[in-house]
Amino acid sequence: MSRTTLSAAMPDGSPSPSLLSQRIFHLPLPLFAIALIVMAGAIATDTLPSGMIGALLVMMLLGELLGFAGDRLPIVKTYLGGGAILALFGAAAMVYFGWLPAAVADDVATFMKGGGFLDFYIAALITGSILGMDAKVLVKVGSRYALPLLCSVLFAALFAMAVGALLGFSAQDAVVVIAMPIMGGGMGAGAVPMSQIYEQLLGQPASYYISILVPALALGNVFAIIIAGLLNGLGNRYPSLTGNGQMMPGVDVDEKEGAVTLPALGVGLVAALSFFVAGQILGEFVPLHPYALMIVLVALLKVTNLVPESINDAAAQWFRFVARNWTFALLFGIGVAFTDLGQVIDAISLTYVLIVFAVVAGAAFGAGLVGKLVGFYPIESAITAGLCMANMGGTGDVAVLSAARRMSLMPFAQISSRLGGALILLISSVVVPVFFT
Repeated sequence: MSRTTLSAAMPDGSPSPSLLSQRIFHLPLPLFAIALIVMAGAIATDTLPSGMIGALLVMMLLGELLGFAGDRLPIVKTYLGGGAILALFGAAAMVYFGWLPAAVADDVATFMKGGGFLDFYIAALITGSILGMDAKVLVKVGSRYALPLLCSVLFAALFAMAVGALLGFSAQDAVVVIAMPIMGGGMGAGAVPMSQIYEQLLGQPASYYISILVPALALGNVFAIIIAGLLNGLGNRYPSLTGNGQMMPGVDVDEKEGAVTLPALGVGLVAALSFFVAGQILGEFVPLHPYALMIVLVALLKVTNLVPESINDAAAQWFRFVARNWTFALLFGIGVAFTDLGQVIDAISLTYVLIVFAVVAGAAFGAGLVGKLVGFYPIESAITAGLCMANMGGTGDVAVLSAARRMSLMPFAQISSRLGGALILLISSVVVPVFFT
């Protein structure tokens, strides 16, 4: 039987890809299925190794499977963050409904927390994302872009407090529990390290805080995409407000991506771990979270050109390797170890939804208003410095810019997601003690 007869036809009459030709985690579907069967057999016979081997196998296979599905579900992939959100909530649901054996869930949670996998991922993300950017871009764009970025955070907090006050929601909870995580640059660089900062400063376990922060992220991502589409329509009606994908005349941001080499991956790994440990050392002397200190250290060395270019490239390569291969695994682990689905369900209410909308609208308004004052087109500034701060990181950037029909703004969106997320971690380290002590 021919391959064509095994496949359904597309609307235009051409054959659709065979199911067997699909790939999950770079593997043909039959090979991925074999790996799943091996994992399931080990779980059923209680022979799954404890520690890193068993936990990482479960996280990678189930995380990639859920991510594959989420990236193909129409509403989920368009409005709710795609595979990222399904990998996280799917894992949380498996624990909540008892579909994942308790011993396996405990092993994953132990690997995520005591095993340090979360810190390992975040170290690669922070080091590689900052060192991988052009230092001239950081200085040239940052000197002008920083103000609308800061004002998007300020107006997001003000709008949250104003709506919260009208609905009987405390100002500190509106800012710390809702506004900060939404503006934090997604899960891996935002809500997860933020929950650990909150744990250190406020005393409750990180799982308690992330269960509250995650719904804000998901809802914020939805509203950011919707508002992006509305801003596109506004630009069509009032052309003077938009550069149709151009931030301002004469500014071109481009991020190079070199070829991956095996020696560079090793160097990037050492760089990431070294910067992470340096942040821990500084944390003994400076009253800020080690993540925040690590960000400051990496950015300072990058801007002053004290890091050799070979190290910059290696760190960026290692970050890309980690992000492309372990992001769904990390999100699955977060769903198991840090997300209590019962608490997530209890957290959602009409008041909560309205405050989330106020945060996203405030971010867009503040960034657009101040962006105009510093020479940006207001709609482009609102989209990049505002909405791309309020979405779920990289996947959110794609969704927001697609809705706004301005994919050319991706470099600016990345600045918001990367440096903006780092900024929120710094702010949260300072603001939380002020609000709650």
